[in-house]
Amino acid sequence: MAVPRQQPTVDELFDIKNSFYTGSFQQTINEAQKIKPSTTELQVERDIILYRAYIAQRKYRVVLDEIHGASPPELRPLKLLADYLANSNKRDAIVESVKEQLSGSADISNHTFVIVAATIFCHESNYEAALRVLHQDDNLESSAMNIQIFLQMDRVDLARKELKAMQEKDEDATLTQLAQAWVNIAMGGEKLQDAYYIFQELIDKYGSTPMLLNAQAVCLISQGRHEEAETALQEVLDKDSNLPDTLVNMIVLTRHLGKPIEVGNRYLAQLKDSHVDHQFVKDYRLKEAEFERLARQYSKIAA
Repeated sequence: MAVPRQQPTVDELFDIKNSFYTGSFQQTINEAQKIKPSTTELQVERDIILYRAYIAQRKYRVVLDEIHGASPPELRPLKLLADYLANSNKRDAIVESVKEQLSGSADISNHTFVIVAATIFCHESNYEAALRVLHQDDNLESSAMNIQIFLQMDRVDLARKELKAMQEKDEDATLTQLAQAWVNIAMGGEKLQDAYYIFQELIDKYGSTPMLLNAQAVCLISQGRHEEAETALQEVLDKDSNLPDTLVNMIVLTRHLGKPIEVGNRYLAQLKDSHVDHQFVKDYRLKEAEFERLARQYSKIAA
């Protein structure tokens, strides 16, 4: 008698996960509110993705109002992240709270807590702490975050090693494909075109999103294909005119295209006004302050 084949398990959350990973946050929210997962565990996982999409849209109040002490433990760390991002005056205290939890009773098996802790440490530019907490989690998303951190630290060698581990786990996963493209961009040269094609395949599968279009624009700018990059970024601006990555890319692109300086300055002013905590703005303000200090110093010498 033949043994019946076991049917492969269907991931009920496959669509909303991929919408989230590719940056289609409103679609994630819309679909997450429609689906009715078959188990309590999947319902919690759906809610995690839903609230993370709200955080990605900077709609922190939804998360702060709806997650409370009686919420499932997997959800509660998201309130901490929303609080950190929404209230700059509370950030030091929240960072200390995360550190205390990690040194005490934190449940490292709670994947959401791991991602939240690592995200907060990354915002603080404490990459070593972020890597330490991610090291304790074997989720594919943690590996993808490791790669982002390694690239931020200019450690392409470590990023490639982590990517190989991801590919051994699930080569076809959207997160693995994205990670491959990130590493390709960091490697440059002919790999830039490979990265562009990966993003295009994801667009063909899941639709164009600001995140994917911005990534393609980075590939094109790095290849000197500035007019094509402008077309991609213009499409992003039509979808959302105030995304920080788009504004940064437009600032860079206006210089390459030789546009009047006031054009780039408008994007810079918008970025400073709407995204005061963005790393580009922080770095820019530091350079402005250093320039002013040097100008005062030399003006005194000249006098």
